[in-house]
Amino acid sequence: MLSSQDVMQLVQSLIWLLAGVGVFIVGMNFLGDALEKSAGSGMKKLLGKISNNRFSGVGIGAGVTAIIQSSSATSVMVIGLVNAGVMTLTQATPIIMGANIGTTVTGVLVALKNDIFNMAMYLLAFAGVMMGFAKKEKLKLAGSLCSGLGLIFVGLNVMSSEQAFGNPLVEAMFTNIFKVVDFPLLLILIGVIFTALIQSSSAATGVVITMVGAGVLPLELALFIILGANIGTCVTALLAAIGANANSKRVALIHFTFNVIGTVLFTAIIWIFKEPAVNLLVSIFPGEDPMSLQMRVSMFHVIFNVTTTLALLPFVKHLVKYSCLVIKDKKKDEESLTLKYVDERLLTTPPVALMQVKREMDYMLGLVEENTRLSFVAMESGSLEHSDRISENERIIDFTNSALTKFIIKLSPGVEQSDERVIGSYFHVLNDLERIGDHAENFHEIGVEMSRKNIVFSDKAKVDITRMRETVMEMFVIAKDAFENLHREELPRLTALENKTDEMKRELTASHFSRLAEGNCSMDVSPYYSSTVVGLERVADHLVNVGYSIVNPTGSQKESE
Repeated sequence: MLSSQDVMQLVQSLIWLLAGVGVFIVGMNFLGDALEKSAGSGMKKLLGKISNNRFSGVGIGAGVTAIIQSSSATSVMVIGLVNAGVMTLTQATPIIMGANIGTTVTGVLVALKNDIFNMAMYLLAFAGVMMGFAKKEKLKLAGSLCSGLGLIFVGLNVMSSEQAFGNPLVEAMFTNIFKVVDFPLLLILIGVIFTALIQSSSAATGVVITMVGAGVLPLELALFIILGANIGTCVTALLAAIGANANSKRVALIHFTFNVIGTVLFTAIIWIFKEPAVNLLVSIFPGEDPMSLQMRVSMFHVIFNVTTTLALLPFVKHLVKYSCLVIKDKKKDEESLTLKYVDERLLTTPPVALMQVKREMDYMLGLVEENTRLSFVAMESGSLEHSDRISENERIIDFTNSALTKFIIKLSPGVEQSDERVIGSYFHVLNDLERIGDHAENFHEIGVEMSRKNIVFSDKAKVDITRMRETVMEMFVIAKDAFENLHREELPRLTALENKTDEMKRELTASHFSRLAEGNCSMDVSPYYSSTVVGLERVADHLVNVGYSIVNPTGSQKESE
């Protein structure tokens, strides 16, 4: 029977434990955020190499997760990319597998701690906090990295201190608990619940490793909790899939299935061959010091994820088929519109979200160019065959402008300071693209009305408008290349062509009025001709803005009308 003093001491120790876990998780979040910001371009390059190659998919998943230190965050990001139609299920599955490998990095780091290492981490945390007061953004970012890494080990040391796991009362309490709770399936359930609650398998693994190092949790029991933690980490992805499309739900199901299959296989092996399995880990890392004990757990975590990935990688297509059988496609509402490359779930990873915003704008620019080209068919030939296509494109352009603007506003607070100028330029480009879309629609309406009234331009007017239109379409090619591929070489040419359209507007307007005065042109056609010439000149102005946005992200080159 515990005395009141023992109870009070036990309560204090449990508070220390919770504080240690809290500091550990805060440190992981600091480190993950800082790594994500500092390696944002690296993540973009990795995700830009997405292909159908399974091994590269595993490498991308492992690399991204190692950067952001969270397989759950990677899974949510992949769900967002699949939901946005950027990634197929076959491409996403190996990335999810690789994410499980990437998340083992934290466990290995945790297992490396010793007295000298701990002292270095304490100093690193202090240095990181001091660097946070610097004015330079890079120093602040480096400070976040240092303080995050340091806080992880501060949290671990709090947990393993005499006030926490080092307290004989706490040690006795957990020893007695695990004497009763020693059934493998129950231990797996504990791992699932604990990880689901704290939303991080890395944090759960860190706590288990610390418990083993402190001697309060036997190695053979810890292995089952680690297996449960791998299933528990799927909860975040399952929650993220709620409200997403069928393919996104399938990604979450594949993630869950992958970890369940691995857990079942390893549970069977360890349950049947418990002693040989434990002896194998002991032989790899001999000794009874805390570091050796901890390395056994962390390496088991690595072995589990690598082995499961190697075992299931040949069955990617089977996992995809299984997910499609379980989760059926729903009938699409043809009237509903969604962004093609952007999903709200990507807000958790701003560098990736910004990359996808760029892709969405590239797509919007393509629609604007297509509408501008198609709109002149009705005007030049009287054909209305593209009317439906133009109307649908314009509907998408208007929706994209509105939805993407709202998304960028939500994204703005999370981007790096260096990307704030890019965000600003995107607002301007969206406005320019939407206005070009409006002009294209106006061109089409002019063509429709002229066709309905049986009005045609004179041969000279047709030649002049065709010449000006071709100049504008040439500008489209240059502006698209500049914006999509960040090529600056042709920007002087873009400016020259825009100046040419200004001159053509003056020339064509003067020529038109001369024809009117000479009676060679009907007054009925005058409003349509003038509107077309003025509209083309304004489209040219907007295209200059789009092209130069890569070198002048603070604003437009030309004032929008």
